Amino acid sequence: MKFLHTMIRVNDLGESIKFYCDVLGMKLLRKKDYPAGRFTLAFVGYGDESENTVVELTHNWDTHQYDLGNAFGHLALGVDDIYKACDELRRQGAKIVREPGPMKHGGTEIAFIEDPNGYKIELIDLTRRAQRA
Repeated sequence: MKFLHTMIRVNDLGESIKFYCDVLGMKLLRKKDYPAGRFTLAFVGYGDESENTVVELTHNWDTHQYDLGNAFGHLALGVDDIYKACDELRRQGAKIVREPGPMKHGGTEIAFIEDPNGYKIELIDLTRRAQRA
């Protein structure tokens, strides 16, 4: 088995593609409209789907707002320097909802940002995590 993608529903597909590609540095891998179903799927990620897990952005044309619910937690991205990454993301307009620092009960340094739809994205400092291992 192989983990292929995570799907999230988005309110404004253009705004979401801009966030994931321009702010987080992913690439738009493919996008397709399904007029009979009145939805569009866009796949974004850091590399080809054959070798990487990606994010599927689903835009239902007739739905303009979603309840995020309380079961979904977050997406997670590894970064080399969490403080530098947060500074750069902040400059690009990303909403930092948890400033970088150690986890509450010690360990890895993390931060959280929020995408335009309110989904949380955890940033995990890979450099400091590797030093603790």
